[in-house]
This record gives sequence, structure tokens and C-alpha cells, in this order.
Amino acid sequence: MQVLPEHVGERFDRVVAAWLSDYSRARLQAWISDGSITLNDQTVAPKTKLKGGESIVAALPEPAEASTTVEPQDIPLQIHYADDHLFVIEKPAGMVMHTAPGNYSGTMQNALLHLDPQLAGIPRSGIVHRLDKDTSGLVMIARTLESHFSLVQQLQDRSVHRIYDAVVHGEMVAGSTIDAPIGRHPVDRKRMAVNEKGKVAVTHYRVLKKFPNHCHIGVKLETGRTHQIRVHMSHIHHPLIGDTVYGRRNIPASVSEELKAMIVGFPRQALHAKELGIEHPASGEEIRWEMPMPNDMQRLLQGLHDG
Repeated sequence: MQVLPEHVGERFDRVVAAWLSDYSRARLQAWISDGSITLNDQTVAPKTKLKGGESIVAALPEPAEASTTVEPQDIPLQIHYADDHLFVIEKPAGMVMHTAPGNYSGTMQNALLHLDPQLAGIPRSGIVHRLDKDTSGLVMIARTLESHFSLVQQLQDRSVHRIYDAVVHGEMVAGSTIDAPIGRHPVDRKRMAVNEKGKVAVTHYRVLKKFPNHCHIGVKLETGRTHQIRVHMSHIHHPLIGDTVYGRRNIPASVSEELKAMIVGFPRQALHAKELGIEHPASGEEIRWEMPMPNDMQRLLQGLHDG
């Protein structure tokens, strides 16, 4: 649809509502916020004033994708922060973020809809970014459409502060930046890979502690591609301990049998989202949160220290 002269000065969401009158205002607001309805191929705020001549495109999701099809479940969540606009939640390793074919229960999305049923009206029940199933750490959840739009925009602008703890194979000399695009693996479509045809992906890292044959590093994400840290660290030949998809388990012969068993038996990728910082979607205040490493990673670091 092209914006006509008579729509100049009108709000984007009101013109969309007149165009797609078969849908509720709440559903249209959600689709505008999650980028399903765009203006000149850009996600914009619902209240954006139209200038005339712009293109409005609606790529509406299939009904099965709507969060209202997800069943609420009484699953305990560790809430790190809560107000009327957002939650910050401590995700444990082993929890899937949202439902998908073959995995319709036990997810954070199921838990969120029980915690706050109003999240059914927010795209993906308020989930604006994801952690892999076996990654622990902090995630932010939007509680209103306005907050959802703000947080998604901050992610797109690369202004969200995200710091991770990771434990990797190999000895690193110092920190650096990995600037390598990520896309689907050319053969195994379930995996991601550094791919020149992929999307821009930038990862910064620094060495926090060196051990014989391994390192504890801090990682700062500039972008947020699927499996970005895991793919980038594997790309530079320092895969994460416990990563069975992108990693390796070639343990040097000099490592003690006890430590070798700990490394080989570590049940997940050694990755933890420890810091999260945003501009609050309502107040504009810069706010940050931090979550200590879980016990399994602390024990791993102690084991590496003891040798």
C-alpha cells in the first residue's frame, strides 16, 4: 500500500487500522512493533506521522505463530527486576526461551504467560532477545507494546549493553574483535557458520584469566546473531568448553585425568550472560543489571585453576 496525499500528517497505526480493519487494534499494534508491518521497509513507532508517498507492507504472521496459542504454565522464574514496563529475568541453563514445533511446554514463554497473562498481547509474549537453551543469564521481557518497540529498536541500534562470561579451549594472548558475518551453514541448515553472505556480526572479547590450555574470557556483543559467540569463538579456533555443536573435546595429554573428566563431562556450553544494560523504555534512564556465574561454571573455573 502506498500512502496517499490525504493521509499526510496522520499517524501510521491509524492508517494501518483503516486499511486492515478486519484485525483488532491490539493485534495491529503488535505487528507494527515486531516489524510485520513496515513503513518503507523499516520498523517504525506506531505514532509516526506520515509524509505521503511512503510504502506500507504487511507480512502478517500465520495464526500458529501468535502467542495466544501458547499455554500458560506455572513454572518458577527468578525475577531480577520488574516494573510496569519490563521484566529482567534470570534464565537457567536448560530452559528454552519460546515454544516451537515439537517443544510446546516447559519454556520461558509458557512461564511468562502464567506470570503475566497480559503478555499474550505482546509479540512473542514480550521476548525481545534470546539465549540458547544451554546458556544461562539475564534476559529482558517487554510488558507493553511501547516497551517492546523501544527495546527492539535499542537492539537494532546496537545500544544494548550485553556482557558474557565464557570458558574456551586454547590459550589466548589477549583480547580482540571478531568481525565476521554469520549465516546458515551451507550444508547443515540447523547450524550457523561464518558466511560471507550472512549478516554482519561483531563480537568483542578480552582475556580475564589464563589457564594452561584454556581461558576465561569476557565477551561483549555488538550484534546479536543466532549462536554468535559460539560460532565466532569456534571460527578463531577457541570453541567453548561443552559446546557439542561448534566445539571440540581434544584435551591435551598433560591435563590430569580428573580435570579431563570435568571438561569432557561439562554438560553445556560454558557461556553465561552476566550483564545487561538498556535505556529504560519509559523513563529514558540508563540502567544495568548483573548476575553472577552459576555454580557449574564457578566449579569449572576452580577445576582449571587447581589443574
